[in-house]
Amino acid sequence: MPKTLADIKRSLDSNLGKRLMLKANGGRRKTIERSGVLAETYPSVFVVQLDQEENAFERVSYSYADVLTETVQLTFYDEATGNIILSQQ
Repeated sequence: MPKTLADIKRSLDSNLGKRLMLKANGGRRKTIERSGVLAETYPSVFVVQLDQEENAFERVSYSYADVLTETVQLTFYDEATGNIILSQQ
């Protein structure tokens, strides 16, 4: 697991455009699970383009600190085989 925000950003930069499943802490014992594609990375946040058939909105953004504190967990998948490429937990 990457240990700094810069490591997390570098790791996400190398996975731009890949499919992922994200689990986010929704508060009060709620866990939100969404799937989509890593669309963009910025200096402080990253953007996930969500699958439209499953979600009411198109995009969500999270900070790299959310990944570092494990508020958000990301799992990248190979589209062809469905195998896990990288898990950010």
